[in-house]
Amino acid sequence: MNGFEKRAALIKSKIMKTTMELLKTWEIKKLRIADIAKAAGVSQVTIYNYFGSKEALISESFKDFVEESLLEFEEEMQQQKTLKERITYFIFKDKETYSTLDPALVKEIMFDDEAMYQYIQQQYDDRVMPLMVQMVEEGKASGEISQKVSMEAVLVMIQMYIKSSGEMLDSVAKHEDKNQFLDELFHIFFYGLCGREPEE
Repeated sequence: MNGFEKRAALIKSKIMKTTMELLKTWEIKKLRIADIAKAAGVSQVTIYNYFGSKEALISESFKDFVEESLLEFEEEMQQQKTLKERITYFIFKDKETYSTLDPALVKEIMFDDEAMYQYIQQQYDDRVMPLMVQMVEEGKASGEISQKVSMEAVLVMIQMYIKSSGEMLDSVAKHEDKNQFLDELFHIFFYGLCGREPEE
């Protein structure tokens, strides 16, 4: 990558990260290219030259956000940690994402855009699922996952969680205390409806 390409990549990255920052407090429909350009310190022409439209910019910005999250996920999976530590990390990363970005916004970008949904699903199949299989295998080998529970059962549960994310985000978005409701959903994910967190 030559000097021009490096500068272009840095400018694009800055624009995309600025866009994601603005989406924490702006509705997609109300956010304008002019607002993004001002916040990023670039011209509107620059944004149109790189992305073509606001819709394409938002799509690319979210893909960049997803890519960073996946790289962090892959790095986390290389660490020597227990199953519970890993699952706790995943859950709180989800909570961090949904607490920072409005759940309705995440749903709009991820689930109401068919191309984005396909992109997310492809990344999940190619990069997340193999690491999930590895995590379950290690959990069974260490005794953290019961031998009574098959690989298929665990993966089905994970798939159900992923596929129901749209409905879950709808529910969270409507809830008055979003953080408390997320805590409850995560507790169910860990311990089931009748489970109890073990005492220290």
